[in-house]
Amino acid sequence: MNYIIFDLEFNQDYNLNKENKNIVTQRCPFEIIQIGAVKLDENHKTISTLDKLIKPEIYTEIHPYVKEITGITMDELNTAESFKEIYKELIDFVKDDKSILCVWGIADMKELFRNIAYHGLDGSPIPKEYINLQSYASKYLNCPKGTNIGLSNAVELLNIELKNQFHHAFNDAYYTAEIFKKIYSEKIKTTIYNPNRQSSNRHRRRKEKIDTSKLIEQFEKMFDREMTADEKSIIKLAYMMGKTNQFQIKTPDKDTL
Repeated sequence: MNYIIFDLEFNQDYNLNKENKNIVTQRCPFEIIQIGAVKLDENHKTISTLDKLIKPEIYTEIHPYVKEITGITMDELNTAESFKEIYKELIDFVKDDKSILCVWGIADMKELFRNIAYHGLDGSPIPKEYINLQSYASKYLNCPKGTNIGLSNAVELLNIELKNQFHHAFNDAYYTAEIFKKIYSEKIKTTIYNPNRQSSNRHRRRKEKIDTSKLIEQFEKMFDREMTADEKSIIKLAYMMGKTNQFQIKTPDKDTL
């Protein structure tokens, strides 16, 4: 049995108000531009690693906020291989008699299968059994019920040595693997991910439209000035990413550690 700890970095539409991109953004709002993975055996020894940039085909201009937090540039992405090519490598990387995916938050599972579906690829070779390590780390560190600790906070609290920057897919996969080794116990159970159910739920869910004009207006009132085009775009992106809850960084009280 092997554990595949993986992490993704995404790009998003820079011009969210373009009506001609509405259908695309609904089908694949976050396009994978980097994947990093660490494969551990049942004794938690590293077997192999994967670190790949992916040339975007949906959003071919990198969002300024994504560039800022990841350091990834379009020059790097333009020389990378396509998602379809990297997906072949991912399949080779995960194929074993028994592999369990491990992620820091459910978002990476959702977006991986959403990108696979968007490109019309076969998702069956990807294991559906997974562990949400963020949830288990939050419990291990006695976070308040209903909150999830951020990756950097967990690394710090577990005294894991900092070697490289965060918001890099392979680095984050490495740190997640180190956390897994620290918190592992027989109490950790797997969950089965159902991509079809997630897709069905999205179609049934009531569609809500964000009033971006009022959102920007509120920021302009707060800062008493007009927001620039870049600032408006970053505000919209940050709002949408915040709704996923994947960046919560609440820490436990000191007296609970």
